[in-house]
Amino acid sequence: MWRLALRTLKFRRTSFVATFLAMFLGAAIVIGCGGLMETGVRMAADPQRLGGASVVVTGEQSYDSAALTERHRIDPDLVAAVAKADGVRTAVGDVSVPATVLKDGKPLTGKSDSYGHGWASARLTPYTLAAGGSPAAGGEVVLDSGLAQHAGVRPGSTVDIVVQGHTRRFRVSGIAEQRGDHNPHAAVFFTDDEARTLAGGRIDSIGVVPAPGTSVGAVADAVRTAVGDRAEVLTGEHRGLAELPGTLASKRTVVILAAVFGSSVVLIVMFGVASTLGLSLQQRVREMALLRAVGSTSKQLRRMILTETAVLSVGSVLLALLPGWAIGRLLFGVLTSSGVVSSEIVYHAGWVPMAVGAVVTVLAAAGATRFAGRKAARTEPVAALAEATAGTRWFSVPRLLLALFFLANGIGLAIATATVMQDGPTLASTAGPASVLFCIGLALLAPGITRAMVALLRLPVRALSGLSGQLALRNAATANVRMAGAVAPIVLLIGIATGTLYMQSTEDHVSRTSYDKNILAQYVLDSSTGGFAPGVVDRVRATPGVAAASELVVSRGFVDASGGPADVDLRGVSAEGVRQSLDLPVVAGSLTDLRADTVALSDKKAGEYGVKVGDRLPMHLGDGTAVRPTVVALYADNPKQEYLTLPAETVAPHTGDGLAHQILVRTTPGSGTEVHDRLAALAAAVPGTELDVSSSLAGRNNQIQQILVSANYTIVAMIVGYAAITVVNTLVAVTRKRRAEFGLQRLTGATRAQVIGMLSVEGLLIGVIATVLGTIASATTIVPYSLKKSDSYLPSGSIGIYLAIVGGSLLLVFGATLLPSWRGMRTPAVDTVKAA
Repeated sequence: MWRLALRTLKFRRTSFVATFLAMFLGAAIVIGCGGLMETGVRMAADPQRLGGASVVVTGEQSYDSAALTERHRIDPDLVAAVAKADGVRTAVGDVSVPATVLKDGKPLTGKSDSYGHGWASARLTPYTLAAGGSPAAGGEVVLDSGLAQHAGVRPGSTVDIVVQGHTRRFRVSGIAEQRGDHNPHAAVFFTDDEARTLAGGRIDSIGVVPAPGTSVGAVADAVRTAVGDRAEVLTGEHRGLAELPGTLASKRTVVILAAVFGSSVVLIVMFGVASTLGLSLQQRVREMALLRAVGSTSKQLRRMILTETAVLSVGSVLLALLPGWAIGRLLFGVLTSSGVVSSEIVYHAGWVPMAVGAVVTVLAAAGATRFAGRKAARTEPVAALAEATAGTRWFSVPRLLLALFFLANGIGLAIATATVMQDGPTLASTAGPASVLFCIGLALLAPGITRAMVALLRLPVRALSGLSGQLALRNAATANVRMAGAVAPIVLLIGIATGTLYMQSTEDHVSRTSYDKNILAQYVLDSSTGGFAPGVVDRVRATPGVAAASELVVSRGFVDASGGPADVDLRGVSAEGVRQSLDLPVVAGSLTDLRADTVALSDKKAGEYGVKVGDRLPMHLGDGTAVRPTVVALYADNPKQEYLTLPAETVAPHTGDGLAHQILVRTTPGSGTEVHDRLAALAAAVPGTELDVSSSLAGRNNQIQQILVSANYTIVAMIVGYAAITVVNTLVAVTRKRRAEFGLQRLTGATRAQVIGMLSVEGLLIGVIATVLGTIASATTIVPYSLKKSDSYLPSGSIGIYLAIVGGSLLLVFGATLLPSWRGMRTPAVDTVKAA
């Protein structure tokens, strides 16, 4: 049986190459999504500044299983406790505070590139003095060599540095050089006491160097005992997480993206492989009948088909391992470049995603073999020969039940999207797969649906296309299974592309417009040096032409609800300017009371949490700090901007930099361009400050938008690309199989132009049927998502998106049909009939 299977592969290269390609690309994409999933689950990062520490102690970066978005700092007293643990040679406390070096009053680096630390932590990178000495007193600093070179300073020089929003002058006591190239940030070293004072008296992490001859594991266990539940102990590839506060919050995002798109990819790959392999087996019904006629049993034929499939599966999986790793790396690169995940996170793709990709591909191929080859293997020889000629039987109870299963699940996910799911990043987890499932259900019923739609289109096709149309209609009526095989992958292509792209365009529109409507201010001042000093907002308010100014701090925290912590967006604002800067229609209380230990929230949220004006709201801020602010105001709910509003001085100290990075500015009516010029002058006087229109905040501060855009388009492009390849594979295989048919038509008097015209009408029928079904399938994603996001049945976005998808699909249909046919008809008709 092995010999027969291998010979079959040899003499049917065209159909088997198409099947092999579907398996190969499918396995590669599944492996890539698996690698993304493994990376999210492991979420590891190599240490940068703390590379010299084998063990790192840092604040717990989660609260009740929910990841914190801000750094949770720890008590400096832990340094002494860790230093006394068995096997510890050195324990060094580390802090990081924004410290921007100025040259000629301009920042040398952005806030993400320059940080200040205590000098004792320099040994952990390690940094060593190249010139001068260590900082011995307040007002002295050591600069790394790159920063000193750009600033043009040397030991003994003075340099201006922005720390805590203020510009201070320091004396450069020394220049340090880094060994290795791990640290991506420029470093400024203060004395340990001054660095700790700048950080608010607490420390970020503790770097631990084990004593010689001790194992890292034993030291880590001893340190865990010493710190108890007051801190987290990291070793190995997880040490780098101590330098990346908030990274664990992106773990959920990566896992959700990988799960949503991975599950969709698995379904599409299984469908694509099954469709291509099933088509190949359908074209071999006559061959199976002849084998049955010479004495082969059904069991022998099934073994032969399974053997062929096994050879193709194993070969495709082995060749897909390296491309699969590269695809996963590409997807991860998109996430890091868009800011969803830190670039320091290590990409992992071990044997697990490789095994999943292999298993999915093999199971898809085996399932397709059993489903498509069962009928050919079991049918009696005479009946099989007759069926090979007609090829119109397709209906079976298992097929119907499977189609109903996919259709019901697709509708169920659509209903869940519209009625159950909360608006947020996870909304796409039900909206996206709905169209995929519905497409597969329609594809399983495609032969019957195709036959019905061809009957409906009969009159207009006859009226408009003449003889070519009549030939195409006859072919469609007598070979509806074959036509359905071409329709099915195009339905998948149109359904997925239309649903996903309009889902994204709706998200874009709603996010942009809702944020713009919520912001009443015309301008925003943005700091790139770690935030504004408290007095800057007062200077803005004093500017002629300014009606109101409010600081703006963006974070994310948790409300201690009865069902567990509920994560919620936080906005820190100034009571003096919040009413004129943000659209918060007050229904109870007053926003002017938003000072100190207070909070304002929407009436809907208040009902969910069971609080009213005057009550205390138990919650945790972004760094895990527990607070119980008093509710001083309730405002009308905005479903697209559901956040809690607190004083900026309450939220800012619990963010990474400890200061407000933005100031919203509302101008007086009729102030004209003069106020813009005054604000621009003020921005120029505050180092690292930029003046922009307030609408720019929509793109910079919308987390959901940042999560979805680049990653969504990239992964969808891969899915659509795979579906397009499946379309081409299917159409080319069908067209090449019909060469003998075209030869007979030419021998009986048909011209090449007439045959091409017949194929064009057939292609148009395929395109129309697939467009209708694909559009219906895409509605299971578009309609519920649009209802949830914008209370409209129609999505936001240009009609050009839909026209481009349909036009591209038609180009694929005509290109994969007409080009092989035209090339085949260059061969004399007699020869093509003989070859059959």
